[in-house]
Amino acid sequence: MSGPFPRQTWAGTARAARDILEADLSSLPEIAAQLGDGALDRMEAYVELLLAANERLNLTRLTHPDEVARGHLLDALAALPQLGDVQPALAIDLGSGGGVPAFPLAIARPDLSWLLVESVGKKAQALAGFAEALALANVSVVAERAELIGRDPHYRERGGLVTARAVASLPVLAELALPLLAQGGLLLAWKGPLSPADEELQRGATAAALLGGARPQLIQAGPPQLGGHSFVRLTKQGTTPSRYARRPGEPAQRPLG
Repeated sequence: MSGPFPRQTWAGTARAARDILEADLSSLPEIAAQLGDGALDRMEAYVELLLAANERLNLTRLTHPDEVARGHLLDALAALPQLGDVQPALAIDLGSGGGVPAFPLAIARPDLSWLLVESVGKKAQALAGFAEALALANVSVVAERAELIGRDPHYRERGGLVTARAVASLPVLAELALPLLAQGGLLLAWKGPLSPADEELQRGATAAALLGGARPQLIQAGPPQLGGHSFVRLTKQGTTPSRYARRPGEPAQRPLG
């Protein structure tokens, strides 16, 4: 695997992160069983690329091996038990930033085509370089706002899965994600500690109802190494009205929920 990113500086950190992840996975068979041959090698290489590029692009604040192993790799892989059979086999990651959760999941699920949506051009360029260096033919990157991607007929209502970590509150995220999902598709959002009575979930349910989505489902489960980890699952059950998503910035300025 070669590419434009120097990797030797961060090789030790990447190897240490891989060792921590491997130790954690030994007690997490529901995740480990889904990783194919060479997956950990590729994740180690991804960490090297990420940390090297981070020196000039500010892609992540997590650089210690323990932080990278759990805050990035394991946090992403914790989604694997939630995914199941994704149809259509197109997964779209919104606000990809440094490539988490997209790259760990693309490595773990090579059966899916992954589209990484990142509006900052330099970050999107780095992500495309990562995919090339890692020889991940199932990953493509687009430098665009999520609101506009959701109006593009190449992507609108074509996805089987949308992932989002640290992107927006649930009402905003619903408007960005649901236009991209086919009926039966799944939005999976990474969240910190939430309770079923949390206002964000109630507002998310209001937004989802307007956008063709089912009521959000809170999943309070995950590896114990991650602490108060939760996911929100939102299934697309209808058609999103053509007026959504609204103009770039408007979903965040005037949330539906």
